[in-house]
Amino acid sequence: MQAGTNRVQKVGVAYEVEKKLEQNYDREEAAGTPTHIINWMNAICDGEHDPIPNTDWKGFNTHLKDGVMLCKLINKLLKADGKSPIQFQKKVMSPFVAMTNIENFNKGCESYGLAKEFTFQSGDLVELRKAGFFNTLNCLSSLGMLANEKSVQPSYKGEIRKHLDRE
Repeated sequence: MQAGTNRVQKVGVAYEVEKKLEQNYDREEAAGTPTHIINWMNAICDGEHDPIPNTDWKGFNTHLKDGVMLCKLINKLLKADGKSPIQFQKKVMSPFVAMTNIENFNKGCESYGLAKEFTFQSGDLVELRKAGFFNTLNCLSSLGMLANEKSVQPSYKGEIRKHLDRE
């Protein structure tokens, strides 16, 4: 059974929110944000983790959902900032371990200086939903911007874009 096929369909406000997040992801994808994030993550984690092979959201999501590359990324950034690394498990045999890795990544982001509001929930990756993955994309883009402020090389090439919600 494919992930998400046994979920109850959202209706009403929940449906509208889900669609809005999906549209936001599509807008960021059109602007090249996933590509910028992937290029940056692959460069930072070069030699320490298999590179993210493509930019489609499902492949990107699937590559990150065990939390291992995320933990390696934040540990590289923490080390460059003179801070202690986070703990994580490299062999992920259950969703529980993956969720723990993702939670530890978020704690590492906060230790690095990223505001808690920019982190995401483990379900945003584990559930394989485009709307949830938008939260992950936001977190990684914000982390890249913060790393740029700290002069981490290679630098993140994404841009800050502000959009007004006209509805």
